[in-house]
Amino acid sequence: MAEQKRAAIVDAATTLFLESGYDKTSLARIADAAGVSKATLFKQFPTKAELFDAIVTDYWRTEEGALTPQPGDPRRGLTALGRRYVALLTRPGMVALFRIVIAEAPRFPELGQTQFKLGKQPFFDAVRDYLELEHDEGTLDVADPVLAATQFLGMISNFAFWPRMLLMNWSPTEKAMAHAVDEAVHTLLARHEVREAAGARRA
Repeated sequence: MAEQKRAAIVDAATTLFLESGYDKTSLARIADAAGVSKATLFKQFPTKAELFDAIVTDYWRTEEGALTPQPGDPRRGLTALGRRYVALLTRPGMVALFRIVIAEAPRFPELGQTQFKLGKQPFFDAVRDYLELEHDEGTLDVADPVLAATQFLGMISNFAFWPRMLLMNWSPTEKAMAHAVDEAVHTLLARHEVREAAGARRA
């Protein structure tokens, strides 16, 4: 029951933040929309900032967690990370979350910081760490893992996510998004794969 109430609170807050703005949405209004008492809401989320933190954390959580794949097969590892990224970006409500942050960031810059630190940053760090592991393993030659992670995730999000912010009917098929991930993996490997290691795996 507690988890159901928490989910109702998070859903109601996300909807109201998007409709009325972060500043104009009170915790009392959220409690009413969620169908819970003010005492129940305040017990779980004493402040609106803590509620927004929970929203961001929930939207970016994956069932597999933020575990970094084992090194040794960069194509398999990058494909797994890329597909996980697509699953996150296409999660219902993710576009709404970004719209809230973009709309309110000029007045509440802490929202943008929360979205980055609790949302994208942990996943970005997992990709960067994975690239560093493959570099140490000798399968990839990645002098700048931060740049490589940025490029890899950017290739995916520019197809799977960002058009959704402007085009209401943007809805690529699962096959199309899988292809976008495969192409991003292929591009990164073409730039960074150590040929000797690639040849050894094929042999």
